[in-house]
Amino acid sequence: MNDVTLVTGATGFVGSAVARVLLERGHKLRLLVRPTSDRSNIAELDAELAIGDLSDPATLKEALQGVKYLFHVAADYRLWVPDPEAMMKANVAGTRELMLAAQEAGVERIVYCSSVAALGLHKDGTSADENTPNKERDVVGVYKLSKFRAEQEVLRLIKENALPAVIVNPSTPVGPRDIKPTPTGQMILDCAAGRMPAYVETGLNIVHVDDVAEGHVLAFERGKIGEKYILGGENMMLGELFSLVSEIACVKPPRIKLKQSWLYPVALVSEWLARGFGIEPRVTRETLEMSKKLMFFSSLKAQEHLGYAPRPARDAISDAVSWFRMHGRID
Repeated sequence: MNDVTLVTGATGFVGSAVARVLLERGHKLRLLVRPTSDRSNIAELDAELAIGDLSDPATLKEALQGVKYLFHVAADYRLWVPDPEAMMKANVAGTRELMLAAQEAGVERIVYCSSVAALGLHKDGTSADENTPNKERDVVGVYKLSKFRAEQEVLRLIKENALPAVIVNPSTPVGPRDIKPTPTGQMILDCAAGRMPAYVETGLNIVHVDDVAEGHVLAFERGKIGEKYILGGENMMLGELFSLVSEIACVKPPRIKLKQSWLYPVALVSEWLARGFGIEPRVTRETLEMSKKLMFFSSLKAQEHLGYAPRPARDAISDAVSWFRMHGRID
């Protein structure tokens, strides 16, 4: 019967949380997983697995057979990549192919996980919302550009093809099961382990990953086709975040606040080493440019229209630190 809910990216941080909420709501799940994916986040879930990849349209069509609802959460989320085109192919072309295949398969409702990376920001640092204008020339970084283009493609398909999609824009999820970890999770891990002597100040919006997952399902249940909903939590400066992490982890907080301009030579060397030796750079020119803007957002629309109710950032940070410690990432 045509009653299956397909989740892409379910082995990942946000996707596995979404899958858990859907199971609690009684959905019959099929999870799209790549052959090489670490499946520890979904090992105990009662769900069918479909082997596939966003870069392989044939596998998408097969995974969509008999699917009634689709949650597209999969994305290549890295702040530095040696091959930008690979990220564009996964996040933009892969999203387009999946949306077209879903419509062809008769999927009745879609929740597309975009990102606040696709949204505009206010120069004065006040909270942006779903209507804050953004232009491609103002987007900094390959990841953000890929999410901007992917969201524009979904919006175009909604308008021109009547794609039955609702869009959610998570801010910066934090919490348990961050197995890779994400760039923000890595910062929290480094700080909690006492490996963060200095930092570059910026502003971001911290939200518990389980609240983001709940927001996805609320958008499915109550959201309006073609609308966007920011799934955020608490705006805070990076220094505040590190102070909270340090307090929870019982370590000394980083005291040295660096200027972006001081680190550009370090970023150049870091990128050169990354390209030459295949290691992940800790600082890049793009991340330094991003840090110049306060990434503050409002979730008022989701709260008023969906009943979205995020918990305090402290809870998200505490759960993240506890999970890292439980899994041997912190002594």
